[in-house]
Amino acid sequence: QVQVAESGGGLVQPGGSLRLSCTASGLTLENTAIGWFRQVPGKEREGVACISSGDRNRYYADSVKGRFTISRDNAKNTVYLQMNSLEPEDTAVYYCATDSHFNTCPSSDQGMRLLRIGMDYWGEGTLVTVSS
Repeated sequence: QVQVAESGGGLVQPGGSLRLSCTASGLTLENTAIGWFRQVPGKEREGVACISSGDRNRYYADSVKGRFTISRDNAKNTVYLQMNSLEPEDTAVYYCATDSHFNTCPSSDQGMRLLRIGMDYWGEGTLVTVSS
């Protein structure tokens, strides 16, 4: 049984930083693509970042490019999302997701929508609130 869990969310002031972690049991994350998504009430869950197996390619949404960095620590079976220069618009529940059928990341927003639909294993999310 595969279980995925996010951690690291919290309240941060605009301009601040947070690092989210995604861990899994029952699945070796280094062999799969991992996606970070976020959702606010009433809106579609959107793709934020993705890292492929072997770190061959990454995806970032335009809204987070230059501010967020996705990385992995295979020894810890963990994927991170480093979020810098946070803005109130980044407030959302952040989810990580994976699936053994995916090992590469898309290059477009539409591709991330398809990844979101296709991935089977999701965490319960961690809330990030950016507010002064």
